[in-house]
Amino acid sequence: MTLIDEYTRECLSIRVARRINSFGVIEALADAVLHRGIPEHIRSDNGPEMTAKVVRDWLARIGSKTLFIAPGSPWENGYNESFNGKLRDELLNGEIFYSFKEAKVVIEQWRKYYNTKRPHSALGYMPPAPVAYSPVSMPLEQAATVQ
Repeated sequence: MTLIDEYTRECLSIRVARRINSFGVIEALADAVLHRGIPEHIRSDNGPEMTAKVVRDWLARIGSKTLFIAPGSPWENGYNESFNGKLRDELLNGEIFYSFKEAKVVIEQWRKYYNTKRPHSALGYMPPAPVAYSPVSMPLEQAATVQ
């Protein structure tokens, strides 16, 4: 399951699992909500894990609306479909994972690369969430005394 911010194009989460049910969806969304706040809406396909009553009820309780794309209309979820294609082309088609843990680690490393280093043409060839970099590094104790 991939979770993309449509505005920034940042990949908030890639949930790696053999199967994802409605509780896995809620868990992934809850993690994103804790870090980013409650979104105005969630756009998704009509898979049973996304349309489950428990997911819709949870989203309603937190104040987020659902936007389900029409069946067979992936272009209505273009940002996510584009991201999934890049994930497949740039990573999944070239990897053989020997364990589930390896898949999680490698995919998470790629997600961080995608967000912080990979240029995006729609963003002026900048990454969606570049890492702040300071050429001067000092221990935390020292930084506290400087202030």
